[in-house]
Amino acid sequence: MDSKSLKDRIKKLEEKINSLPKGNIGKKTVKNNEYYYHRYNENGKRIEKYIDSSKVVDYKKRIEKRKILELQLKESIKLLNYCDKSVKKENKFISNVRIGKNLINYISSVKGFKKRECYKYLEDYIYGDSFDKVFILYGLRRTGKTTMIRQVILQMNNADFMKTAFIQISPKDTLDSVNKDLKRLESLGYKYIFIDEVTLMEDFIEGAALFSDIYAASGMKIVLSGTDSLGFMFTKSNQLYDRCILVHTTFIPYREFYNVLGIKGLDNYILYGGTMSCAGTNYNNVFDNVNEYVDSAIAKNIQHSLKYYDNENHFRNLYELYEKNELTNVINRVVEDINHRFTKDVLIKKFKSNDLALSARNLRMDRFNPTTVLDDINKEEVTLHLKKLLDILDSNERKINLEEIHAIEIKEYLNLLDLIFEIEIRTIPVSNNIKKNTIITQPGLRYAQAKSLIASLLLDETLNELDIKTKEYVLSRILSEIKGRMTEDLVLLETKMQYPSKEVFKLQFAVGEFDMVVFDPHTLSAEVYEIKHSTQIHPNQCRFLLDEELINKTKFRYGDITKRCVIYRGETCSVGDIQYINVEEYLLFK
Repeated sequence: MDSKSLKDRIKKLEEKINSLPKGNIGKKTVKNNEYYYHRYNENGKRIEKYIDSSKVVDYKKRIEKRKILELQLKESIKLLNYCDKSVKKENKFISNVRIGKNLINYISSVKGFKKRECYKYLEDYIYGDSFDKVFILYGLRRTGKTTMIRQVILQMNNADFMKTAFIQISPKDTLDSVNKDLKRLESLGYKYIFIDEVTLMEDFIEGAALFSDIYAASGMKIVLSGTDSLGFMFTKSNQLYDRCILVHTTFIPYREFYNVLGIKGLDNYILYGGTMSCAGTNYNNVFDNVNEYVDSAIAKNIQHSLKYYDNENHFRNLYELYEKNELTNVINRVVEDINHRFTKDVLIKKFKSNDLALSARNLRMDRFNPTTVLDDINKEEVTLHLKKLLDILDSNERKINLEEIHAIEIKEYLNLLDLIFEIEIRTIPVSNNIKKNTIITQPGLRYAQAKSLIASLLLDETLNELDIKTKEYVLSRILSEIKGRMTEDLVLLETKMQYPSKEVFKLQFAVGEFDMVVFDPHTLSAEVYEIKHSTQIHPNQCRFLLDEELINKTKFRYGDITKRCVIYRGETCSVGDIQYINVEEYLLFK
């Protein structure tokens, strides 16, 4: 609420107050009869007016309402005076400090926004008894960090708001300048300090203890936020150690996407998932290409943190790539390939799209409309277009050879960013060599890269020679295959996130597999699932779930099988012993 809004509010309050009776209701008893009087002061004189007993209750309610409005008027006038004075105060800060009127203007835009589930942790810190610690909100861009800060400030009462400051950090700011502003804020009685994009300061990682040891220790509530997630992780392991509370915002499950943004449908989540903008963010529309997002939100995040941590001594084996400006290219390649394989083989071999190869195979095996159209297209031309779109370099185009250690270290950093998550692929008979499926936690990003593949296909001469219906079928089938694979990954990922005490994995046999097994080590029981992209029920979908040999092998290893389910896009129902569960209903985890 700005000064104009406050003045309007004050005027309306005064009008309402003047329309209500002031004073109080008195009572006199004369000859065992009770009489009621409305008593109030006016122009220095005490006035008493008789009122009928039938009107007493109404008078009391109106008088009480007036008292409440008078308190609101007092608070509003106090806040208006504070806002007017705050403009002069703000001019004396070095960094961009918002207080008073400017802070009201800044937070008003989130009024009515729904809150993320992790908001409660921020609120608990602000009003809880946690002292000597700072609160850190960190995560990739557009995942709700600044919005949550605005929301918690917006819900403050006037007394707390007048002790609140928001500092917007820019690259020119240093810990020294922010320290001077914090000293001034402390001397003025400010208690709640929110510092956004704090990792933009070059000396933050090496000097972050200032916030906990000096200001949080003296009673201030310090909230730090920023997109440089890796920088916060380095800080926690060094400067802040056990003096911080970290909340990561990068992973946004379908449940939150649906509840907070009100956007329904798994396809929408696949298209836009990963951000909390009001309409979801289509990575292809927001940026010139998906690589721009990977550059700005991921690759630069990693490189910025490594540059300012331990005097650049933490680049390890990636330093040579960084020095030759090739680290971004490698990270792009890893992000595109990571759902399939993360090994030296993927990084150094001639680039080949796994999506394209899988779609070609599935089109050949289609039961109703088999076609070899993707076998006939000019793969080299398509690959060339795809490489340009994704800005990926082949081994003969690089200035430096890639080693397996590069892949391992990049994967470690992507894991710290919460951008990837690993699901085990177990086997029966048991193998000591456990494979893992690595999932990108932002589905919109993954799907955007698939769209880049489609853009490449549209440039192929063979595909353009097809009639429009055939071409549309081929392209829709490719996207359907991609969405189907992503649906399976999302179910595995979100199930693991929802049930951290259980083991969630894919189980493979010599012949056949279960797309997902949920094993409870406490009850020694398991649930087995097939995950399908289809909206229709077909007997072939549950053939492994009905295979008693596979079920018995699973029982031997993981205990009683308590549920056999097919997760798909149709309606929830049961067919014999098999439960069919709608995937969107499943992901809401109600």
